[in-house]
Amino acid sequence: MSADSPLGTFEEHVMLAVVRTRDDAYGMAVRREIERVTDREVTIGAVYATLDRLEAKGLLGSGRTTGEGSRRVFAVTTRGASALAETRAMRERLWQGVDLSRLLAGASS
Repeated sequence: MSADSPLGTFEEHVMLAVVRTRDDAYGMAVRREIERVTDREVTIGAVYATLDRLEAKGLLGSGRTTGEGSRRVFAVTTRGASALAETRAMRERLWQGVDLSRLLAGASS
């Protein structure tokens, strides 16, 4: 496991939203993707703070689009992709052998 991982939960969400939105990964699009997939509201300030932090760590890169309505668009770096893969592998190891059925059955009674 590298020093870049495991990612925090929101960091993971932001990076996955960047991957999912591809060439359209500017702040508001990332926010909308997180909200659409997680069904949770997030503030644009939290998204930009996380994008900036991940870029400072070298896990994301950014550039400006040209033309009218120039936007700062983000992309996952190779180092960021490694951190995502390691975080996913760790999460899957944590879930191995976990059976919540008994706990969930108790929750309904």
